[in-house]
Amino acid sequence: MSEETQKPAPAAPAADAPRSEEAPRPETPRREGGGGFGGPGSHGPRREGGPGGPRREGGGPGGPRRGKRQFFRKKKVCKFCVERIDYIDYKKVEMLQPFVQDRGKILPRRMTGTCSRHQRWLTSAIKRARNIAMLAFATEL
Repeated sequence: MSEETQKPAPAAPAADAPRSEEAPRPETPRREGGGGFGGPGSHGPRREGGPGGPRREGGGPGGPRRGKRQFFRKKKVCKFCVERIDYIDYKKVEMLQPFVQDRGKILPRRMTGTCSRHQRWLTSAIKRARNIAMLAFATEL
């Protein structure tokens, strides 16, 4: 082997001794909470969640989260599909009335839970009922 590979590694300077190339930096107190606003690499205050945050389900090191209940929303199903209605009759105002707001607006699918096919049928039935004055376009204000 050559002499270069057998040379001992240079000794590292002591941790307490200041380096000759750099001036010693004064120690600044560190804040809790991760930096705050506007600093380099700062993305605002630290929020819970994410890769380093607590888990959503219980069983972590801190146990289940207290004070926050998980909200479970029931899946909405189409009333017309359940009752197997093939045709939405515009003459049955009592059936159309729950799908219209007080001001006359037709409620959207996300609120009523109707499927897209029945929502289209419902819309046309409501419009037909309005045109022959069985349903009001809007209530009086």
